Amino acid sequence: MTLKDQITDDMKAAMRAKDAARLLTIRGLMAAMKQKEVDERITLDDVAIVGIVDKLIKQRKDSITQFAAAGRTDLVEKESAELKVLEGYLPQRLSADEVAAQVAAIVTELGATGPGDMGKVMAAVKSRLAGKADMAQASAAVKQALSR
Repeated sequence: MTLKDQITDDMKAAMRAKDAARLLTIRGLMAAMKQKEVDERITLDDVAIVGIVDKLIKQRKDSITQFAAAGRTDLVEKESAELKVLEGYLPQRLSADEVAAQVAAIVTELGATGPGDMGKVMAAVKSRLAGKADMAQASAAVKQALSR
């Protein structure tokens, strides 16, 4: 079963269960997926869907930070609930140690030596670790590896 089929099945289950909050989140994800398909005239595969989920998760985390700073606990709770639903569609993530090991291998493979090679290394990291690791964590690992 593809990720897209799973999301569709989860949407149907949320409708049957009358789980309005979960249904709203899944419909938002489906809308983002459909928008990308229409804009780029493509059919999304699981990797592309994980990218969309990552983007939506980043948006939720930013919103939570902003709402918490403004003292809007009601909106923080809503965004946190949506975040949990979206995180359910991500594959198992690599640990910080595994990300650091992968980044070190990429740096060695590319022969990168300093901060000037950050762009080259990040391009390789994004292509290899897309969907497997949090890119903020990967970026920090690249900075650390290149500063040695």
